[in-house]
Amino acid sequence: MNDRPKPRYVINSVAPIRICDNGGWTDTWFAEYGKIFNIGVYPYVEVQIEVYPYDGQDERIVIYAENYGERYVLHPETPGWDRHPLLEATIELMKVPKDMAFQVTIFSEAPAGASTGTSAAVTVALVGALDQLTPGRLTPHEVAYAAHRVETEMLKRQSGIQDQLCSAYGGINYIEMHQYPRASVSPIQVPNAIWWELERRLALIYLGRTHDSSQVHEKVIRELEDAGPTCKQLEDLRVTARKSRDALYEGDFDALGRAMTENTEAQGRLNSALISADAQRVIEIAREHGALGWKVNGAGGEGGSVTLLCGPQSYQKRAMIREIEAENPLLRNIPIYLSRFGLRTWRQDPDSAPR
Repeated sequence: MNDRPKPRYVINSVAPIRICDNGGWTDTWFAEYGKIFNIGVYPYVEVQIEVYPYDGQDERIVIYAENYGERYVLHPETPGWDRHPLLEATIELMKVPKDMAFQVTIFSEAPAGASTGTSAAVTVALVGALDQLTPGRLTPHEVAYAAHRVETEMLKRQSGIQDQLCSAYGGINYIEMHQYPRASVSPIQVPNAIWWELERRLALIYLGRTHDSSQVHEKVIRELEDAGPTCKQLEDLRVTARKSRDALYEGDFDALGRAMTENTEAQGRLNSALISADAQRVIEIAREHGALGWKVNGAGGEGGSVTLLCGPQSYQKRAMIREIEAENPLLRNIPIYLSRFGLRTWRQDPDSAPR
């Protein structure tokens, strides 16, 4: 497509990632019902679609996975998804009109496998962008569920619903899953002073390795499935979501920190391998620097990331980050900002203002 004229128009889409998912594991099929608190943050995932008229050329659909340096032609008529199944399955789901040719570019500054719902954000952003090419418009809830279907029904992966909902809605959310996968989202609205203070106190530490603990997760799932949805292990997780919501409404960061820590301890009781040695070392350093709480993001296990809630002094947070990064060259702080918005899409025509 590099030798083509300028596109007819361009669709842009961005969606935030997710941190601090207190109550995670309870948004799954085996939990049946759940309560989850989570926070949408930037860096966001970016999708851009350059749309051209289709004139019969072979390169009707081109995927540019920028983080991987891969650009290739997708042939929708060929069965299966082999290069980037998440992207290819999403394009198939959205049934883009056959009279269009386009290149879709996907990029994220958040590292892959950080346990921050990046794959969900990619799918949400891509669904939102492709939705602009078809009649009608999906609501944020519908976008989230379309993204969830890609992972669970098309790719047959284990996936809760909270990551997709957080990416679609953005902000800080209290999610109640009434019966898997049906859930309601209650955005948590707080004064700017609390919002800004929370943003200032949070730190996201990437553990330097792609999250991969499928064997541990399968073992936990089997045990939870046998124990049933009302088992103590899941109830211990559900209650941390409510505590987190109430603490934030009160502007009580000590209580929020305790809820994060309680959730991480509950994860560890599911299986000790869900709190890796690297995560434990980050937590130890954070504790030494007066952090109020910590949450191993996502389901836990090797790799991934940890959300830290720091105390009131900014210099302590900076000293903590310096010591963490000096501890191991793989450990690094990822700058984050709370997302005021979830999925955003807009169209840019070559000769007019964005809309």
